[in-house]
Amino acid sequence: MTSGVSNILLKGRARDVYRRDHAKADGRGLRVYGYGPHTGAPGEELLAASSDQSELRRDPLRGTVSLYAPHRQARTFNPSAAQDPLAPAGGAVTEIPFTDFELAIFDNRFPGLKPGVPAGALTDWADGAATGRCEVVVYTSAPEGSLDTIGQDRRVLLLEALIDRYRALHADGAAYVMPFENRGEQVGVTLPHPHGQIYSFPFVPVPQAAAAKAFANGYDLTSDHARWGGRFDIASAGDVSAFCPPFSRFPYETWIMPRQRRAGPWAMAAEEIEALAELLGDLPRRLDALFGAPMPYMMSLQAAPGGAAKDFQFTVQFYPILRDAGRLKFLAGVEQFTGVFTVDVVPEAAAERLRAL
Repeated sequence: MTSGVSNILLKGRARDVYRRDHAKADGRGLRVYGYGPHTGAPGEELLAASSDQSELRRDPLRGTVSLYAPHRQARTFNPSAAQDPLAPAGGAVTEIPFTDFELAIFDNRFPGLKPGVPAGALTDWADGAATGRCEVVVYTSAPEGSLDTIGQDRRVLLLEALIDRYRALHADGAAYVMPFENRGEQVGVTLPHPHGQIYSFPFVPVPQAAAAKAFANGYDLTSDHARWGGRFDIASAGDVSAFCPPFSRFPYETWIMPRQRRAGPWAMAAEEIEALAELLGDLPRRLDALFGAPMPYMMSLQAAPGGAAKDFQFTVQFYPILRDAGRLKFLAGVEQFTGVFTVDVVPEAAAERLRAL
């Protein structure tokens, strides 16, 4: 990664885009994506001050892994609009030292997973160093917005940028890459600027490993979806569908999926990327309209571990956390201790209601 003007033309799945690479003085990388070359000299920028170490610890009873990163206690928390760390340059010092940009991805200043973490200082009960990457995906230079309001062009640009990061992180040896978005204070969002994140894991987490095993053993989600006969469908665009799975765990849980088996967005055709981008805007619009207020949710792209499993079926999954207007879906005793979710809205009723919006 260079510090000068370095615009690389990327041949996208749907549209060609440019990427400008910028190296921060603290060694973190910043990538600016757009439909044209990005120019302008960088100014002052926020730099990382922490070099604290993270570690992984395995639970021998659950078979799960937890990430311990105490330095994240100091991460930015609900800054004022004037102190927005994801804003373009021109006011307070921010992460992105350019006066304008379309979309940016940079290494998190408070990462739980870090590249090349030395193992020498680990505790005796650590399962290993928390190697990997945590990146922040800034959808727009505007201080407000959503996947709905940023528009189709920006959503396609987002997908092309994520595909670029999938390829780079898989090439670096990532076991599992997960782009995601947490939306709303109710799910712990502390920066209102429209953004998501990418975690690049050195292992495959338990839910994704289970899904990969199911697909490898012959489960066919696309055939199952066709067998449902549209009962759980919400909307479609081209050969991409949005639906509430009959096995949803959250009220109004919604998935987006290409009708052909694809390991990840990097394997999708141009028209599928455009359709996926359309539904990435349509679903938040419907969720916001459901109760007449912005819906807090967790959203993630679920693609094949390692990027190579041809039998894996890629999905985008939205987990809304309101079960009714002003009523949160809490994950309490039963859900936390057993993993058995109690769902207040049956998926077919949720699909019917969202379909009408």
